[in-house]
Amino acid sequence: MKFDQEMGSTTRLANFGTVVSVRGSVVDVRFDELLPPIYSVLRAGDKGRIVIEVLAQRDARHVRGIALTPTQGLARGMAVEDTGGPLKAPVGTGILSRMFDVFGKPLDRQAAPTDVEWRTVHQAPPALARRSTKSEIFETGIKVIDVLVPLERGGKTGLFGGAGVGKTVLLTEMIHNMIGHQKGVSIFCGIGERCREGEELYRDMKEAGVLPNMVMVFGQMNEPPGSRFRVGHAALTMAEYFRDDEHRDVLLLIDNIFRYIQAGMEVSGLMGQMPSRLGYQPTMGTELSRLEERIANTDAGAITSIQAVYVPADDLTDPAAVHTFSHLSASIVLSRKRASEGLYPAIDLLQSSSKMATPGIIGERHYLLAQEIRRTLAQYEDLKDVIAMLGLEQLAPEDRNVVARARRLERFLTQPFFATEQFSGIKGELVSLKDSLDGCEQILRDEFKDYPERALYMIGTIDGAKKKLPLDKPATMAGHGVKLAAKEDPKLAADSKSKDESEPQPESNTKPEPEVEHAADAHES
Repeated sequence: MKFDQEMGSTTRLANFGTVVSVRGSVVDVRFDELLPPIYSVLRAGDKGRIVIEVLAQRDARHVRGIALTPTQGLARGMAVEDTGGPLKAPVGTGILSRMFDVFGKPLDRQAAPTDVEWRTVHQAPPALARRSTKSEIFETGIKVIDVLVPLERGGKTGLFGGAGVGKTVLLTEMIHNMIGHQKGVSIFCGIGERCREGEELYRDMKEAGVLPNMVMVFGQMNEPPGSRFRVGHAALTMAEYFRDDEHRDVLLLIDNIFRYIQAGMEVSGLMGQMPSRLGYQPTMGTELSRLEERIANTDAGAITSIQAVYVPADDLTDPAAVHTFSHLSASIVLSRKRASEGLYPAIDLLQSSSKMATPGIIGERHYLLAQEIRRTLAQYEDLKDVIAMLGLEQLAPEDRNVVARARRLERFLTQPFFATEQFSGIKGELVSLKDSLDGCEQILRDEFKDYPERALYMIGTIDGAKKKLPLDKPATMAGHGVKLAAKEDPKLAADSKSKDESEPQPESNTKPEPEVEHAADAHES
């Protein structure tokens, strides 16, 4: 009897079973002759449309599997066919510029590719002897990442954040910036996220002209948990083909790795396993390692992975986030507080880290600059409580300089994105590492202390500040800078008021607002 076309074409003896029970996505099947091995794919229903993956052999005659498709119409007593092999994914140059689901079926309304080979999605990680240990920087064109959290070519990077802080936007921007310079293949894997985002990404990549070197694989949130649990393995199988057979570098983008863990949790619960802490599956560490360890550099090529990681309730101690941290070479933590202040990308500059940030890899100048930036921002963070209680005026002159530098650095490290041009109306900017370092160095040397903070907000290179607001009257602009800071940060309002009283601007004829006078009178009384 023949396999289904997607599973490869071969002739074999038929092995049929019977459905014994159906509970949601969990299906028990009885086989009287040959019991299918673990990970075998079974098909049932009209034209084999219901796909089941065997996860347990209950006894000598029964297997328990999880359905990778909806089980509507499946009933006890229905015939089930053993396909004789595991789930397979298409590989080959014919899959480039295409969009697939977990079964390798095209989602882009085009004919199925013909010049492809089908390989099992359950591959072993590369042996230690084949792995490469060379460290190289992977530039993104995003200032804050290239300066403070440099990425590793062939490494794994995580974008950590709660709901609505910009993980997908940042990932989309990285795709836009990197795919143009990436000589290899890019593979986007959507796990358990919105269907709309997949459609938008496909359209954007097509308009940008980068689809010829890109493959997309989706198992979105409307899919059953079994499908979401395997789509990451299918995408990795495609990536491994380009790395090992074509000897090309691969950029693998995963959105969202937490949804992979969540799908595993659902599968584990459906299979009747006892949950561990916070309801996660007891095998979470093993399942995540099975996926992550396949993402590696070898002597043939490299797979560079960037993964969005949803953090439940913004809790970085959640087991899913903790297990994911251990696999990464760089962790980019997104902050809701920075997002609320309008500082995009909303990356927490002190919590984010990279194993690449050492003098031997990024160079002495870059390392020292990054350390000085972190030190300045950490000092500002410590001084915020003092400013809130006593005001900026009570700080020592050196501390006031630190605050000024830190606030200018925070604003310079914002950047307009190509991905958000249609919403913000600001043209996107791609900034080289050299320009980013030069800008930070000039701010730390106080070369922009006479420029207001708003001149450094949402610009590309540091020269953008000069074009945005030419420095004609240093004293006047410095005063406006303090007022703007007070407006942006209520904690600095007291200092702004005292500065206005002690250093009146000759060209300003405005009177104090009545509300301020009333507030002062009430306080005195």
